[in-house]
Order: sequence, then C-alpha cells, then structure tokens
Amino acid sequence: MEQTLSWLHPNPGWDDALTVSAPGATQASATDMVGKHCILELYGCDQRKLDDEAFLRTTITTAAKRAGATLLNLITHRFEPQGVTGLALLAESHISIHTWPENGYAAVDVFTCGDHTMPESACEHLQEELGATKHALRSFLRETPAAVADVERTPSVQVG
Repeated sequence: MEQTLSWLHPNPGWDDALTVSAPGATQASATDMVGKHCILELYGCDQRKLDDEAFLRTTITTAAKRAGATLLNLITHRFEPQGVTGLALLAESHISIHTWPENGYAAVDVFTCGDHTMPESACEHLQEELGATKHALRSFLRETPAAVADVERTPSVQVG
C-alpha cells in the first residue's frame, strides 16, 4: 500500500490580512503557500529566564503545543558565561531561539507548514513567558516551489 504525505504539501489558506510582507515582496495566493514563517524579536526580557536552559526547554515545548505542532526533538545549549540557543525540530518545521541575557534580548524563528498550525500562538507564548516589554513580529507566507506545486509527493522507498 502506497502512503501519500499530503501534509508535506498543504494548502494553508491563511488570510493575507494576517501577514506582514518584507519590502518588495510579492504576495501569492493562499493556494501557492506551503507554510508560515514568523521572525520575532524580543526586547526587555527577564535576564534570568533568558539564561535558564531548563526554563527555555519547557517554554519552547509549550510554544510548540500552543502552535498545534508536533515536537519531534529539542536540542539546547547554554553558553558560558551566558546565553542559550535552542532548536525544536517539529514535524511541521522548526522553532529556534537565541538569547542574549546581558541585553535582555531574544531572537526567535518559528516556521510551520500546514493549515492546522498557528505559529503566532507560539510567538505570543514565548513573548509572555520571557516577560518581553517590547517586541517586533514579522510574518510571511512561504511559497510552494513551482516544481512541486502540482505533484503528489510520496515517500521514497527505503532499501534495507
């Protein structure tokens, strides 16, 4: 039995009103989209939380759940003397965070595919949990590559 992975090539159907485009970017229709990408800058964050690896692991895990995403793996690293980098591998793509506790700053990236995910919800959770006093959120829809737009994708056959 051949199994197709239609969720790898969804029709997210996001409303353009929810999207902030980069200057000069062109907007394609929702049927041309594969996912949504959010870039979040967090300022004035709690410096202790930005340097707490265990806290960030819990916060990233909850952010993935709030986005409606499936967490596959989570890797974090605490730097000396300070700062943490975290990467959550999602079935739908990823969440990453890089922190600078000395500046109260965190750079966050949330990319999700599929029409069931809500990357903005992950961003909102991270903003609240880190106690950001100011933030900047830019989001955009990722275009489906023309080479796969009309092709049903199936998993490759593993020999072994």
